[in-house]
Amino acid sequence: MQKVQLTEANTKTEETVKLTEAETKTDVYSVWGLPSEEVSNRVKKLMNGLRSEFGGPQFEPHVTVVGAIKVSEEEARDKFRKGCGEVKKVYSGTVEKVDVGTFFYQCVYLLLHPTTEVVEASARCCSSFGYNSSSPYMPHMSLLYADLTDEEKKKAQEKACILDESIGNMSFQITRLALYKADTEDKSLKSWEKIEEYNLSPN
Repeated sequence: MQKVQLTEANTKTEETVKLTEAETKTDVYSVWGLPSEEVSNRVKKLMNGLRSEFGGPQFEPHVTVVGAIKVSEEEARDKFRKGCGEVKKVYSGTVEKVDVGTFFYQCVYLLLHPTTEVVEASARCCSSFGYNSSSPYMPHMSLLYADLTDEEKKKAQEKACILDESIGNMSFQITRLALYKADTEDKSLKSWEKIEEYNLSPN
């Protein structure tokens, strides 16, 4: 009889631990600025063309507003809503050039001009998350996630300019902000998911 009581007590303890874990479970989240559907479709076409030759996972065209930060989902949602309330309005981005980076998540991308409204939107959201980046904000829209050699990156960069000749000076609007669960350890992106989206108000 005593053994059964111990088992029941253990079960209750395990249930309590599971509940507590669910409440405090943390994941990696990011805030993305999403372009209009028309621009998104244009960029997706370009991304598909690059992936067909260089591989890499599929992802939504976006400008990272807040980089990877580890919090609970409840906290992420709260801070995201607060950040959206600070940004509020649609804002514009202009591409400076097609560029290449040094790691998987910045393989080939559209480098944006760091205008006041682009930088401020990020700063306001980062502030609501208490996020301090170790490097200055570099607004960009990735076209390809991949581990390529320098030579392959150059080829991919050139192909991007061939597939869409005017992409290097494209201007567009960020019409929505989205909260994504995006574990950067998962390079397949299969675990990545959109948690919440906020429509910015037209100017």
